[in-house]
Order: sequence, then structure tokens, then C-alpha cells
Amino acid sequence: MTGKAVAMKLARFVVAGMAIALTISACGGGGGGGGQTSAGGTASSGGLEKTQLLVGVVPVPSSAPLFIAEKRGFFKEEGLTVKTEIIQAPQAVMPKILNGSMDAFLTSYVSLMAINDSGAAKLKLFQHSQEAAPNVAGVVVAKGSPIKAPADLKGKTIAVNVLKALGQTLTNAHLQAAGLKPEDVKYVPVQFADQLAALSSGKVDAAWLVEPFLTAAKKGGATQIIDTTSGVTAGVPIDGWGVAEDWLAKNPKTAAAFHRALAKAQQIAGSDRKAIDEVVPTYTQIPADAAAAMTLGTFSMQADQASVQKLADLLHGYGYLKSKVDAAQLFAPVSG
Repeated sequence: MTGKAVAMKLARFVVAGMAIALTISACGGGGGGGGQTSAGGTASSGGLEKTQLLVGVVPVPSSAPLFIAEKRGFFKEEGLTVKTEIIQAPQAVMPKILNGSMDAFLTSYVSLMAINDSGAAKLKLFQHSQEAAPNVAGVVVAKGSPIKAPADLKGKTIAVNVLKALGQTLTNAHLQAAGLKPEDVKYVPVQFADQLAALSSGKVDAAWLVEPFLTAAKKGGATQIIDTTSGVTAGVPIDGWGVAEDWLAKNPKTAAAFHRALAKAQQIAGSDRKAIDEVVPTYTQIPADAAAAMTLGTFSMQADQASVQKLADLLHGYGYLKSKVDAAQLFAPVSG
């Protein structure tokens, strides 16, 4: 099989995972402390306000700590039963978050700040998941492209999965470091799975990709010209688990129990790559060998607040957020 064929096959695997329309797939096995059987059930013993939780997960490596927690019984130890629902973006499940039928969800820092900025909801970052490491995301060009360096992108078209989000923000920072202005390039939205075809057909001149698409693209012959998770954007916070402010207020004991289990799993994810590799194929369509080959970000216990503030300032500076953000106010105060 050629490198391009391998790349396309991997892309299809990943897209299939992201397109799965699972309503609720079981991620929990026990110990509900006497709660109801629905996701919105309340606890009747153990002191928890709720024992049944529904969590929105994105089929990407950042969701791994939650599945590690389930596999190792951390939720059960806390008297919780956690079920999951595959989501594509936090914005799509805000109605469920607002009506309480979904308790928590994986979100990028960019999405969380954008939702808060829009006024659609008041969210807090409940537990950090990943920050960037080198070669987790980058800008690539097609094999044989005359574009060799960031400065060569002037006047060119760059594909990003979503406009005015993380990809565009990080790429802008690197263009500016190379002496260009954000308006010197044109960004167009193209789903990650379609970017290789867009590159090879000449519809775009370059594409911003994240893992595992980045590895797939390079195996297919694409050349990376910018590592957007190093240099001026090294250590940028990627994502974590979000909750609504009112959910925290209504469920302080449940929140503390859920956080203890997640934090315990986060520690394991940060120190044991094999633990991540074991669970990723169970909730995505990424094959085990591809999961093990991916470049991952850093699974630390908490994001560096200065890095979060830098990201927020970039988003505001580029006009992607209307209001300035105080990074310290994004994080949920969780006790216990």
C-alpha cells in the first residue's frame, strides 16, 4: 500500500469515528449509590447530589483520561456511573448543558471562551486535559509545492477545520513571526478529512492539521512547513473538561467526586503512554497501531495560566472574541 493510500485509509478511520451518531454508549459499570437509572438521576445515598452522569466526549486522544478512569474503576470508587455521548463540538450540545441533561463535556479552550463570549452559556474549565507539544499540529503543503517556508504563504490559501478558531490563531502567530500579517493569507474552512484531497487538487495551497491527520498527511507525501505548537505558540493549552457554572453550584459534592476520579486518571495519562494507547481504540475508529504512532500533547494536571491568558489575548487581538478574557476566571473552583 502506498503512503498516500495509508494516509487516506487512516483519515477514513478517524472520520468514521467522528461521524458515529452514538446517542449514549455505556462508559460506566457500577456503584451508583442508589441513584436513578437516567443520566439526570439523583442520589439517594452517599451524599452525592447525582450518581448518574452523562458526559460529552470527542473521539480524540484528549478524551482518554475519562476512559482510563472508567476502565480502572475510579468512577465506581466515587459512587458514580458515567455514560458518554459522542459529540463533534461543544456548541452543538449547549441545549443539553443548559437544560441539565448533559453534565460535562470535552471542549477546546477556544470553544469554551467563544461560547462564554457569545453569551450562550456560562462555562468553567473543570479539569485540564492536554496542552500542545511539538508536532501535534502544523501547516503542510503538497509534495513538490514551491512553498518552502512561512514567508512563502503570502497571497496563498490555507485550509483550517474551523474559521477564527485555534488553527487560524496559531498560524497567524507564526505568520507574524515570519514578517507577514494575518490578512496576507486567505483562510478557508475544510474538514480535516478533506484537506489532503484539497491540497492534491490545488484547491488550497496549504492546510493546518492536527494529529492523527498530520502524521497521515506526512506519510502521504505532504511537507510540514510550520510546527504551530512550538516556538511562539509552544505549550498552548488545547482542551479540557467543561461544565456549566450553575451545574457546579447545584452539584458541589458530585462535582468533587467526579473531579477526583478524572484527576486520578489524568495523572496516569501524564505518566503512562500505554494507558492512553489502550483506550483510544475503544472510543474512536483509530486503529491501535495508528494510535500508538500518534504524536500526543502533554497530559498535565493543570494548564499554565499564563499560556491560557496568551491564547485568550491572541483570540481577542485577532477579533475572534469581542471581550477580553481574564484567564483566572475560566477555571472551576473544585473542592474535595
